[in-house]
This record gives sequence, C-alpha cells and structure tokens, in this order.
Amino acid sequence: MTKVLARNELLAQTGQLAPTGVLEHLADLRQLHGNLDGLALLRPLLREGPLKGKTALVSSFGAESAVLLDMVASIDPAMPVIFLDTGKLFPETHEYREEVTALLGLTNVILARPGAARLARYDADGGLWAKEPDLCCDLRKTEPLDEVLKDFSAWITGRKRYQGGARTQLPTIEGEPSSGRIKLNPLAPWSADDIERYMLLRNLPPHPLLAQGYRSIGCTTCTRPVKAGESARAGRWWGLDKTECGIHGDGI
Repeated sequence: MTKVLARNELLAQTGQLAPTGVLEHLADLRQLHGNLDGLALLRPLLREGPLKGKTALVSSFGAESAVLLDMVASIDPAMPVIFLDTGKLFPETHEYREEVTALLGLTNVILARPGAARLARYDADGGLWAKEPDLCCDLRKTEPLDEVLKDFSAWITGRKRYQGGARTQLPTIEGEPSSGRIKLNPLAPWSADDIERYMLLRNLPPHPLLAQGYRSIGCTTCTRPVKAGESARAGRWWGLDKTECGIHGDGI
C-alpha cells in the first residue's frame, strides 16, 4: 500500500515547512477575540494586528460557503480566496463558484489544483479514490492547499461544531503547529438555522445541488445526497471509516 505522508513530513521533504511566527500571538488573539464569531471576529483580525494582509479564505464553494464569502467580500473583495479544484468536483460547483464570485465582486479567487506529476504517479487512471481514499484526498486537496498556503500566516475555514465528529469542540481561533499558521473558524458556534437565516437575510443564492438533497458537497466520487434524519455530512465517504479529507490535520 502506498504510504500517505503526514502533512509536516511532506512539507519538510519539499522544503516548505517554515514557522510563520504568528503562533506566538495565539493566546493574545484568543483572549481578545476568542469569544467572537462571524463578522465580529473577522473584521478586527483582518483589518489590524498580526494577521492583516496575511490571511486567506479557503472555500469549497459548497452548500454553506456563500456565508463566509459574503463576509469576506464585505470586508475586502480583493482578499485571497483559495478554491481547491480537485479535478473531480461537480459541474454545478464550478458554475456556483462563477456565479457567487461575480455576485459578490470577489477579485482574487485562487485555484489550487493537484500536481500533474503526482497524479500521473499515483492516480493515472483516476480510480485512486476507491482504493486509497486518504491518499486521493492527500494528492488532490492537502498537497495543493499546502502549496498555496505557504504564502500566508493564517487561513479561514467554514467548519462548524454542529457538523459533529472532531468538530464538536472547535474553537473560533485555532493553532496549526505543523505549519506555524493560525486557523480562524468564524462560524464554529453557528447552527444550521443561523446559516439559513444569514443566507436569506443577505439574499445569497443556494448551491444548485441542495435541491437534490446534497447538504455537504465534495467530489462526485465521494458525495451522495443525505437521507431524512441523517447528518449533513453523512453523504461524504459513506461506507468508509473516514469523515475528514485531511486538510485539517492538527490544531491547538
């Protein structure tokens, strides 16, 4: 079986592992802003202090992504937004990205794609997802994201506690020791109802696959609609002992 490299091991081998210096501010940032969420959290952190000009939003342009995209656009439409184009996304996701980008006036959407040489070596036939899903996520998500994020000291995620699993204790401000970066989770305490209310209040368009029962949207190969009573993420990697893609490998 092909070995899946841990993130810090991979980065060390490629010479990309370098502390950014912002983790020394983690305790202070938590003390000053840790009780905030949403725009109240993002505004001060993106406009002043050690994260100003050094932060990117990582967005899947998925089922609930428009909320954070709207918040970022209201602060600075030129803020970097990283979109992981795995090569196996739904056409509707690409269409939705174009729609929301134009609607919100986002001017700096960065497409992160898997390396051609790595895909040719490990997934030449495109079927790796069925044989080694962890390695597939590593090649198509973790590695491309690490490559782009090496230019940033912090990144914003859309994870929420109500999504369950390892996310139930998610802080709004989180450290990532393997990279030296800080992760901001401004929607961590939000509920599904909070998300829906914000979408309606801001008149944001829904992802087109929501109408077909998809509540958490990833790659076509590893995503299905959820059934009544199932959690939003039940349609991801169903039948596997896998609940995360791996880009959120550690935290403090």
